[in-house]
Amino acid sequence: MMLSIIRRGHVLAALLFTGLLAMPAVAAPTTVTDLLGRQVKVNLPVQRVILGEGRQLYLVAALDTHNPIERIVGWRKDLIQSDPDTYNAYLRKFPAIAKIPTFGGFEDGTFDIEQAISQRPDVIILNIEAQHATEDARYIEKLDALGIPVVYVDFRNQPMTNTEPTMRLFGQLFGKEQQAEAFIAFRNQQIRRVTDVIAAQQPARPAVFIERIGGYTDDCCLSFGNENFGLFVKLAGGNNIAKGIIPSTFGQLNPEQVIVANPAQVVVTSANWEAFAPGGHWVGVGPGADMTEARRKLAWYTQRPAYAGIKAQESQAFHAIWHQFYNSPYQFVAIQQLAKWFHPTLFADLDPEASFRELHERFLPVPYEPGYSVSLKP
Repeated sequence: MMLSIIRRGHVLAALLFTGLLAMPAVAAPTTVTDLLGRQVKVNLPVQRVILGEGRQLYLVAALDTHNPIERIVGWRKDLIQSDPDTYNAYLRKFPAIAKIPTFGGFEDGTFDIEQAISQRPDVIILNIEAQHATEDARYIEKLDALGIPVVYVDFRNQPMTNTEPTMRLFGQLFGKEQQAEAFIAFRNQQIRRVTDVIAAQQPARPAVFIERIGGYTDDCCLSFGNENFGLFVKLAGGNNIAKGIIPSTFGQLNPEQVIVANPAQVVVTSANWEAFAPGGHWVGVGPGADMTEARRKLAWYTQRPAYAGIKAQESQAFHAIWHQFYNSPYQFVAIQQLAKWFHPTLFADLDPEASFRELHERFLPVPYEPGYSVSLKP
């Protein structure tokens, strides 16, 4: 009898212990450091998140791989508009994504703070370029008074400096530190497949012009300074002709400056921008893109006055690449593709498409679909 009671006691204790292990971790107040160096107290791990940019899903999906929308209680609608093909890929697998409340941007004054508060978020994650708008409208103070912390991240302004700490911060917020570190290690390994070769071989650097957001507007010639795609060009063994003209990350050259620089390669960053420029000259590269149509639309750029008589026009060295590489943790794919264009012999064995496919297979919940870049010469 006594032995039976003891056994039942052991079973009860074991069940209780197992139940405790199965319970979700209790959120604990923790101080984190965001990408502006702000010390912010957040209850971790967060369960309800508002994304200040929908394209932050590119990383969230690599952390909450089984269900990347489970924590998202609101987001900016930019993913739906700027990258509809990726959005639709996630919509097919996670139909509930269509029910996530959307809102406008802080920068254009269309953010609805009452709507955000009604979602009871544990944290709001903003890009650093929203800082001035949020400060001017005193959003931070208003949200802080209600116990809603705001943290800033950056994939866009200084991506080669800030992407890694941004990924690490997301991992900390979500309680997915190990997954974030695995992704960081993979990304660094893929970047070094280019930078180690360039450092060892020191090849001659072709002059390169990056035309930014080709087809989004009719303007010419939007580009990058010595950051973002401008820096990707340098890492890939090219010479960005705009680096000494544009002092910051983003800017514009006039056509005469491009002609004088005489670039040997022109790379257009573009995407499916039907939502912004219906029927425009954008090259719809991205997941599942029609390469024949993309190549046809890319050919239009060879006739721009800014490219009249330059080396790239003579050799037809025109390329288009998915613009969203500029604002995601996937930059290594762009760096690999640029290196392959600039130094085809040196990187004959490098396959950027295989690298991106491996990222999908290891970290993302949706299958890889080719179509992220195209050249006039296949």
